[in-house]
Amino acid sequence: MNTFEQSIGYQFHDRELLLTALTHSSYVNEHPKEHLESYERLEFLGDSILGLVTAEYLYHRNPPIPEGRMTRIRAELVCEESLFAVADTLNIGHYMRLGRGEEKSEGRKRPSILADMVEAVIAAISIDGGMEAARLFILKHVLRNAEDKILSRSRDHKTELQELVQKTPNSKIQYELTGETGPDHLKTFTYTVFVNGSPVGTGSGHSKKEAEQAAAGDALSKL
Repeated sequence: MNTFEQSIGYQFHDRELLLTALTHSSYVNEHPKEHLESYERLEFLGDSILGLVTAEYLYHRNPPIPEGRMTRIRAELVCEESLFAVADTLNIGHYMRLGRGEEKSEGRKRPSILADMVEAVIAAISIDGGMEAARLFILKHVLRNAEDKILSRSRDHKTELQELVQKTPNSKIQYELTGETGPDHLKTFTYTVFVNGSPVGTGSGHSKKEAEQAAAGDALSKL
């Protein structure tokens, strides 16, 4: 627990809260005499805290972001994929208490469980140290790359590229998947964009749409 507290940048007064945040229901079921509680109720609270802090962060950003875009960016910042990346960085899978059956089915690596435990840790910090402590954790670990995502989402590279190419009559754009790496739960896709059959840009991302946008952005920088 000392090592984990160092990695998250917060020291608990009540470590039972942290243990609960890292306890899966399968472990609880295998230890009925210990009267344990799983992370699930904490995760419910942490989800709301994370949503609020992220919404505040986006609301107070200058220049202001339109409401519709704020909604889309918030959803991306707090999605399972983003939270799984946080859990992976903090090595939460190493510290969780898991039942034998869940252990055999590789629950320690399951993105949905790890993402939920990040939210449970957020709630545990909030209960133990107050809302400001939870906010600091979120800003440091969950929203650390928020500005990059905001800037990348502030432009629709595919639309910009389409408008640029259409200035030349009869020009055609085609996106082609040219690479796919990584495990199933965290794949990286690579797309190449072609204009009239010639490659003009390449980009990668953890979703196909993200990779296409990156490829269009690369093409715009070259064209």
